[in-house]
Amino acid sequence: MSMLTLNGITKRYRDKLALDDVSLSLDHGIYGLLGPNGAGKSTLMHIITGTLRPDSGTVEWEGQEIGALGAQYRALLGYAPQQQGLYDPYTGRRFLAYMATLKGIPKGEMKTEIQRVLSYVNMAEVADRPLGTYSGGMRQRILIAQAILGDPKLIVLDEPTAGLDPKERVRIRERIAALAGEKIILISTHVVSDIASIAKEIVLIRAGRILDRAPVEELYQRYGVSGLEEVYLQLFGEEERDASAHPL
Repeated sequence: MSMLTLNGITKRYRDKLALDDVSLSLDHGIYGLLGPNGAGKSTLMHIITGTLRPDSGTVEWEGQEIGALGAQYRALLGYAPQQQGLYDPYTGRRFLAYMATLKGIPKGEMKTEIQRVLSYVNMAEVADRPLGTYSGGMRQRILIAQAILGDPKLIVLDEPTAGLDPKERVRIRERIAALAGEKIILISTHVVSDIASIAKEIVLIRAGRILDRAPVEELYQRYGVSGLEEVYLQLFGEEERDASAHPL
């Protein structure tokens, strides 16, 4: 069984401690990462995906440090960051072909694999349009499509339903749930309803430290509530109000 292990991860940006001695082990299933803005969620995801190095601590895949695994780790990883600059002149299909090449997917398999992921996110009909003509929701779906190229064992999704309408949010949630199987899927989101029904466990993070971790129903019992939104507000309501009053 696949296992991702974080051992004592610490990361500081100048005078801000972004992650403070975070240790976490994840096996197969879907995990929701919840916390207010500035809690350290994005930093944690960048360290897991290998795009950022911790100041101390290690990330291991099945007992081996990801730095030592190198290309082998990148080949088993799928990552969809929050919406960012894409190659706007590229068509969706060309963008996926480029990402498939980076992932080392053989040319003979590429066409079929690209068609599979396009269908998975309901983008086949617009695959030959330039990315620059895509709406925010379409760009989000193409990022999810590239994340699942090559059938990765570890999938990291940062705000995967940002910009999607309610119908598409439900569809993507169902698609993510169907992906799980023996994979590890870590989802960071502010849309609590997107993960309440599909997550194996919820990981709650505040000020760079893991505050709690448990299955959804167990959290309900622990905090005396009947919904994940209530858990979130009970733990982070004050921080969210402060963030809204003083946006960065």
